[in-house]
Amino acid sequence: METLSAAIMLFLIMDPLGNLPIFSAVLKHVEKKRRKQILIRELLISLAIMMVFLFTGEAILNFLSLKQEAVSIAGGIILFLIGIKMIFPSEGGISGVAAGEEPFIVPLAIPLVAGPSILAALLLLAHTDPNRMTDWSLALFAAWSASAVILMMSDVFHRLLGEKGLTAVERLMGMLLVMISIQMLLDGIIAYLEFAKTL
Repeated sequence: METLSAAIMLFLIMDPLGNLPIFSAVLKHVEKKRRKQILIRELLISLAIMMVFLFTGEAILNFLSLKQEAVSIAGGIILFLIGIKMIFPSEGGISGVAAGEEPFIVPLAIPLVAGPSILAALLLLAHTDPNRMTDWSLALFAAWSASAVILMMSDVFHRLLGEKGLTAVERLMGMLLVMISIQMLLDGIIAYLEFAKTL
């Protein structure tokens, strides 16, 4: 796989456009002055996590005796809970913190940017061709940079769509997230059952 193709694949998996309503919803109770700082912090954390996983993911999973299926199932459960909170918002909001409090790592950095799908893709790239780690790092950085630019424009989209528009998109994304999370969960279970048959 070429570096550009890998970057495009990783960008599509990160799905920054799909994450925009979620980011806006999670940060809507935070002061505007702090939003960009939080976004930059969470994006940098997600980049660090993805880089670490690219270089050490397989070793970590082997050390903990964890399978890729476990990453998929855990990610599916987390995304399911986030999707439910988007459809039926509570006082704490999507992030599970009180209004006005800042989300930290979850759910913005993980699993929205550095989610199980992107981690699995990075693991696959590193496992398929470990001699091209520089190429994979460049591809990841390019995909992350493009995603960061889009996510940093969340305020622009907020102005264009307004509160009602964002609320509608938020509910829609919640339904999609629930479906994606269930599919991710099922994929993890099926993959694990197939692995169990080989034992």
